[in-house]
Amino acid sequence: MEPGSELSASKQAIKALERGPSFAPAMLFRAARMRISSGELGALPVVFGLALIWTYFELQDTHFLTARNLSNLVLQISVSGTIAIGVVLVLLLGEIDLSVGSVAGATAAVLGVLTVDDNWPWWAGILAMIAVGALIGALQGVWFAVLRVPSFVVTLAGLLVWLGVQLHVLGDAGTLNVFDARITAIASTFLPDAWGWGLAAVAVIGYAGSRLVEDTQRRRAEMSARSLPILFVQTATIAALLLGAVGVLNCAYGVPTAGVLLFALVAFFDWLVRRTTFGRHIYAVGGYAEAARRAGISVIRIRICVFALAGTLAAVGGLISTARLQAASTQTGGGTLLLESIAAAVIGGASLFGGRGSVWAALLGALVIGSVSNGLDLVGQPADVKYMVEGAILLLAVTIDAYSRRRLAVTGR
Repeated sequence: MEPGSELSASKQAIKALERGPSFAPAMLFRAARMRISSGELGALPVVFGLALIWTYFELQDTHFLTARNLSNLVLQISVSGTIAIGVVLVLLLGEIDLSVGSVAGATAAVLGVLTVDDNWPWWAGILAMIAVGALIGALQGVWFAVLRVPSFVVTLAGLLVWLGVQLHVLGDAGTLNVFDARITAIASTFLPDAWGWGLAAVAVIGYAGSRLVEDTQRRRAEMSARSLPILFVQTATIAALLLGAVGVLNCAYGVPTAGVLLFALVAFFDWLVRRTTFGRHIYAVGGYAEAARRAGISVIRIRICVFALAGTLAAVGGLISTARLQAASTQTGGGTLLLESIAAAVIGGASLFGGRGSVWAALLGALVIGSVSNGLDLVGQPADVKYMVEGAILLLAVTIDAYSRRRLAVTGR
């Protein structure tokens, strides 16, 4: 289909809604059917899979969907979800970062040494570790973008180098206990009930307001935009999900501070990617780097910035991990954290081939991986079963991504 040759199904649905409500159901159904048949599956497979996972584990153990366990689930995914945001940004470029786990561990070691051994203020230690993460990411970005060494090789080397730095910084002790109350509060405190409701209300109002402003601007530019009924349904859905989540979490301890941080980071980077010129350039470079270069986009700058952001988010993940364990150790950032972060990004819908995906993929994918891990622990399954199930889910997600890409190529959309 040539660009502008005919209206897409979604645009037809919007025009049908503007003509009158009697046209809406059929056109919306047609739009959804055409999106699925053409491979534009969006978040549907993830949401459907998450619903199946939650239903299965609730039938196996009625404690799974309790407020206390869901609160624990939010804490579990806070580290991998935060790091997965950076992985999503790198995947949008069509690249990969295998070093994020080691970067999280190395920056956590920096935080531990500065605040425990050198008696730095807690805020200075946090700023330093985040700066180190950004510098590491920028260095790897330069190596990839300027020297043109494949990102796979650069970050694989980084995985080993920063792991070695982590071990060197921690020294023979191997573990530094971080008991600063301001740091540990990140993963051990919960919002008062009223604060949770208030933040959810602000998020819903902010969502509705931003979409309303965007649609108004599109209409002024004589571009297609959502009708008010569609905006109302979308806002009502978001409100139900957020307020429902707050209501459930308030039945336990309240909304975890780490969960608020994760949600805020996802919302901010989603805005950055979808609403700014920088974000549009990321998609352009990931879709076709040479075309982006010819359009005047600084491909090298975009790539370096994205890898720097991935390093920064890895450092934030290391901070949350340190706060949760109240220690910086040789185990921080290790184990399956790297694979879980990459799996979360891919399972959530970020394409391995670049140019397609959403930052919300990090949250959705982390929920899937975290739910599987949490549920299997509840029903007493050993680690070998957990790894096999998580690997199978990852393979299924990549298969769906490949299928979607083929369908989009066939339909020319």
